[in-house]
Order: sequence, then structure tokens, then C-alpha cells
Amino acid sequence: MHSLGARSPSIARTRTPGEIVAAATPTSQVGRRIVDRAFLGVCIAFTALAVLLLVVLLVSIWQDGHARLSWQFLSSFASRKTEEAGVRAPLWGSIWVCVICAVAALPIGVGTAIYLEEFSKRSRFRSFIQLNIANLAGVPSIVYGILGLTAFARAFGTANSESPITFGEPESFFYLQLPFGHGVLAGGLTLMLVVLPIVIVSSQEALRTVPGSLRTASLALGATQWQTTWNITLPASIPMIMTGGILAMSRAIGEAAPILVLGVPLFIRSTPTNLMSDFTVLPLQIYNWSMRQQSGFHELAAAGIIVLLAVLLTLNALAVIIRHRLQRTNG
Repeated sequence: MHSLGARSPSIARTRTPGEIVAAATPTSQVGRRIVDRAFLGVCIAFTALAVLLLVVLLVSIWQDGHARLSWQFLSSFASRKTEEAGVRAPLWGSIWVCVICAVAALPIGVGTAIYLEEFSKRSRFRSFIQLNIANLAGVPSIVYGILGLTAFARAFGTANSESPITFGEPESFFYLQLPFGHGVLAGGLTLMLVVLPIVIVSSQEALRTVPGSLRTASLALGATQWQTTWNITLPASIPMIMTGGILAMSRAIGEAAPILVLGVPLFIRSTPTNLMSDFTVLPLQIYNWSMRQQSGFHELAAAGIIVLLAVLLTLNALAVIIRHRLQRTNG
């Protein structure tokens, strides 16, 4: 028999962390480099493929539509004759809709993000709201079109659309009716619903990038929560908030499904004069031309895509300039 103080040989001695590491099979440095370079090569290959497809697509569109680009194309209304057709009505309609969407979505989205990140306390209700906002960002846009048709165009059926309540003269710029009907205001607010979750989520991420030490220092100096948010947190997050806004507007200007659900006409020969005016947008006009069988309309569709890309890049450039000026002022 073994003595009480003796240790049984069947019980393995506990090894130290150093012994475990030393006993482990070392990974080859060369093998890790090979895997790292292979992964980098795969990423570069897929990126190059995506860029190549984009370049081929843009070149194809340019070849089909650049001959149609002219001042006459920009200043003419749609027509059944390809040589007389233009994008004047959908061009101005897209500009009106995007401006209304930006004016409505950015303040509401940024304000919601500020409340959720800076003022609301962590609770189940806040988690529920946060979960629903994240889920709404992935909802198909046509669902928002149905919601916009119900809420804005028909006011949930609470008002008579055949004899709406009006304010002002129909020819005046300050003309309003309830419900909004199928005017440009309903279209802009519908697109606001589409991009609002994106604006909220991107603004929250921008606010989270601001170091907490800045907030603590401001509060320690006697500033209130609102003063800290307005003077410290918000200015520091403006560049990223503007970036999220740019991406949201880029999606809004290319949406066709929610506008189509509103009952917007595909053929219109007028430009908006007030918020209740009939309108159409470039994506709908491009869709209308692309569905025609004549090759001339396909060339018009390609030219319309070029104009749409130009408007998108122009709006993005303006937003970038505003972002840099705000960043320079805050710096």
C-alpha cells in the first residue's frame, strides 16, 4: 500500500501554461503567410471582377445613349416620337422628390438617433424600438409604397379624395390639399419612409464613434446633457452622419417601385409648380422606355440612365462639399 503522503502514479501531473504552449505543434510561419496572401488575392480578384462588370455596364450604357444627350433632350417632354422625346418632366420631378425626401428624412432620422443614443435609458422598450428600426431597414421598398399610398395619398380613408380640403389656389406655389393625393409631396414623403431607417441606423453609428471621454469632460465642466450633445457630440459626428445621408439619398433617387404604387403617371408633359402637382421621376421614365420594342426608345433609356447618374453625382458632390465645410467649421 502506498502511504497517505505518496501521490498515485495514475494521476497525471498538472502542466503549467508554459509547458502546454511548448508541447503544442507550432504553426509554420511560411504557411500562415501563404494563407494570408491567398485570402488577399481572392479579395482583390472579386473586387476587380465587380469593378470590371461596373465598367462594362457603364461603357455599354454610354455607347447606347451618348448620342441622344443634348439640350433638346433635357428640355423636352416625353413624346411618342423618339426624336422629340426628352426628360424635362421626370428630371424636375426627381429633383423635387429628393429635396422633399431629404428635408423630411434627415431631421427626423438624426433626431431619433440622438434621442436613442444620448437621452433614452436602456430598457426593454428601447431594445424593442431598436430591433424594429434595424428590421425596417431591410423591408422591400414596395411595402413602403403601399404605406405611403394609404397614409399620404389617401390619409387612411379619413378624408374624401374626390373633394379634398384645400388651402390656397391650385396655380399658387403655396397650395396644399388634404389628403395629398398623388402629388409630389406624397412621393417625397413615401421615399422618406424608405430611407428613414437607413438614416437612423447610420446616424446612431456615427454618434457611437464619438469618444465617451468628450461627453464626460463636458459634463464635468458643468454643461447639461443637451449642451453636451449639441456642442460636442453632434459636431464631432457630422461627417459620418452626412455620409449616411448621402447613401440614403442615393437609394431614394433610384427607387421606382414605391412611386409606381402611388399611381404616378408614366407619361406626363408638365413640371411640378407646387407640392400638390402631378409628377413623374427618372426611374419610371427609364422603365417606360426600356419596355418599348423600338430600338430608339432603348437609346432614350440609356440616355436617361446617364442623366440619372449625373443628377446623383451632383447631389452627392453638394452633400460632400457641405460635409467638408461643416467639418472645417467644427474643427
